[in-house]
Amino acid sequence: MSAGDLSGQRAFVTGAASGIGRACAVRLAEEGVAVIAADQDAAGLAELAEQVDVEQVVVDLSRLDDVDRLDLAVDIVVNNAGLQHVAPIQEFPPDRFSHILRVMLEAPFRIVRRALGHMYANGRGRIVNISSVHGMIASPYKSAYVAAKHGLEGLSKVIALEGAAHGVTSNCVNPAYVRTPLVEHQIASQAEAHGISEDEVVERIMLGRAALKRLIEPDEVADLVAYLCSDAASSITGSSMTMDGGWTAH
Repeated sequence: MSAGDLSGQRAFVTGAASGIGRACAVRLAEEGVAVIAADQDAAGLAELAEQVDVEQVVVDLSRLDDVDRLDLAVDIVVNNAGLQHVAPIQEFPPDRFSHILRVMLEAPFRIVRRALGHMYANGRGRIVNISSVHGMIASPYKSAYVAAKHGLEGLSKVIALEGAAHGVTSNCVNPAYVRTPLVEHQIASQAEAHGISEDEVVERIMLGRAALKRLIEPDEVADLVAYLCSDAASSITGSSMTMDGGWTAH
C-alpha cells in the first residue's frame, strides 16, 4: 500500500520505541516525514534513531502536565501508546485503571487538542488512533483496556466531525493481536496462568475466533497508517479500519 505524498509532513508518534509505534515511525520516516518519536523508553528510542532519522522525545504520557508541554505543531498524529492489565473487575486496582485511561485516552485527547490549531491553520491534518479489536468488542478481565479503546473510538469520531471543515481526518485502526512486546508478554502470562504452552495460547486463546490463524505483523499496521495519512485517503474519516483476521466477522 503506497502513501506516496507525505514528504515534508511532520508527525508525532507515541509509543514509538517498540511494536506498532516503532513500525509506524519507520514507515513514515521512509515516506519523507519528519517524525517526532515519543516514548518513556529512552533506550528504545535511541535504538530507533540508529535505524531512521527521528527526533526523540522521552515522555511519560500518564503525566498529563508533561503532555501539555510537548511541541505539537505537527501535520500527523499517531496515538499508539498503550499498556495492559488483566484482572477481574473486583480485583482490578483502581489506580491502575486510572493510569491506563490517562495514557490511552486522556493523553490522546490532550495531544490532539493542541495539534489541531496547527492543522486547522494549514487546512490539512491526519489523526490516526491505534485502537484495537477491543475498541469494537469486549473480552473479560480487560476492563481498563476495553474502556480506553472504546473511549478512543468515540473521541476519534468527534475529531472527524469537527475537523472535516478544516481538512483534518481522524480514523482508528483496529488490529487483533499484533506481534509486539505487549502481546509477547501476554502470551507468556496466559501460558503460566492456564498451564499450557505459549503456542497453545496463540492458537486456542488469541486466535480462537480469527479466521486467519496468525499474529498480525507491526509493519502491516504501519502500512495502513501511512495510507490513512496520505491524500489518497482524504475521504476516509470517522472510520474504524479492522485488521482482525476475521475475528469480528462472526
